[in-house]
Amino acid sequence: MFEKTKFVAGDVPIYRQIADLIADGIVQGKLTVGERLPPQRDIARMVGVNLTTITRAFADLQERGLVESRAGRGSIIADPSVNASFKSAPVEEQGFIDLSVNRPATTGYLEALAALMPQLPRDKRYTSLQDFHAPEGPGWAREAVADWLSPAAGINDPSRIIVTNGAQNGLACVLGAVARQGDAILADAVTYQGIGALCRSLDLNLRPVAIDRDGMLPDALDRTCNEFKPRALFLVPTLHNPTTITLSSERKCELAAIARKHGVLIVEDDVYRPLKADAPRTLVSSDPDITVHIGGLSKCVAPGLRFGAVLAPRALVADIAAMLRINCWSTSPLNALIATRMIEDGHVERIVAGQRDEFGRRQAVVREVLHDVNIWTDDVATHFWLHLPEPWHANAFARAAAQAGVGVLSGEVFAVGRDSVPHAVRVNVGAARSPEDLRRALESLRDVLKADRRLYETMI
Repeated sequence: MFEKTKFVAGDVPIYRQIADLIADGIVQGKLTVGERLPPQRDIARMVGVNLTTITRAFADLQERGLVESRAGRGSIIADPSVNASFKSAPVEEQGFIDLSVNRPATTGYLEALAALMPQLPRDKRYTSLQDFHAPEGPGWAREAVADWLSPAAGINDPSRIIVTNGAQNGLACVLGAVARQGDAILADAVTYQGIGALCRSLDLNLRPVAIDRDGMLPDALDRTCNEFKPRALFLVPTLHNPTTITLSSERKCELAAIARKHGVLIVEDDVYRPLKADAPRTLVSSDPDITVHIGGLSKCVAPGLRFGAVLAPRALVADIAAMLRINCWSTSPLNALIATRMIEDGHVERIVAGQRDEFGRRQAVVREVLHDVNIWTDDVATHFWLHLPEPWHANAFARAAAQAGVGVLSGEVFAVGRDSVPHAVRVNVGAARSPEDLRRALESLRDVLKADRRLYETMI
């Protein structure tokens, strides 16, 4: 890669040209996650520049989250899904509008929390907050969650509920309980980025299954099951992250039949479901014996609450709870009591209704500003999936958007495997502080889309 390239001083500094060469190699699949790059001195010798230039190039790549340095291993290609998964909040910079993370579109949670907190000491469960609890969570929290999930799940059985520190923690406990090192896990070719980082940490073999505009393709699932003999199938069936696809009842039935045929456990990550009032029937309601259902309040109420739940076949409950006990002993009873009271007092229902209305208004702005752009979205989705025209690629567009003052998340972080990297970006409509900020950000994205990519390459 380095020996065949000549770098000439010009408008773009040589260190930036070198960094962009490595970045393009990552996008094109020539460099893969975990691959070690040559020592910086060796690259300097191959390129014919001084070591300081290479050091600046690597510093630039580290700032972009593309390369990381590890003691004893040198510089390696970073895992973009890890960087994206742990980005905590929108960037607060003057004039910068960060639409790269999911956040509430309203302050409903904060308002409900302010009203609730003074009442907690009078709650009969308050004194139990200083004690240990069973790893599956306090009984009163499991009862509240079972009631909350039952209309969609078709099951109201607290004994099958495990309360978790958010949906990601629930997913980790499920995979830790049901899969062993080297097992294959299947997912949409483009899907929630946290599953990739999690499978790598557990040494599981995450394999992509092709999708179309309606979601995972049944024929592709059948072929992939035959090839890899997977342990589990991971699905985000409602307002899919990042594509916003909601699986139809017919598609769900087809996928479930194939999973059953191959003896594959379905992991149904349905955290967006409360936002979509008319969502089709859940997989756990139709196939409860082969489905683990994961729900939570992060996407529909607030990520800061860190409250999720797993509804599992009874035979798996003890194993999933054991994984949670190993990981953190039990979830925070304070969070559990806050979530329980919000469910019982109707706060969750009101917050979700407010979020749904606000996302609807913001999605209307999206359709107005980007009416001539190829986007996939839904009236109540927290985000939309922006397909890029040629010659744009996801990482290049994300960098150009940042230069224009807007943060978006490159489609690369959602790709399962190097063959399925999409030329698209995810844009979160709730991350803007106001509809007016959202409109300004969308107008900037529209301008970047219609501009010559080369103009931004000279600026970035």
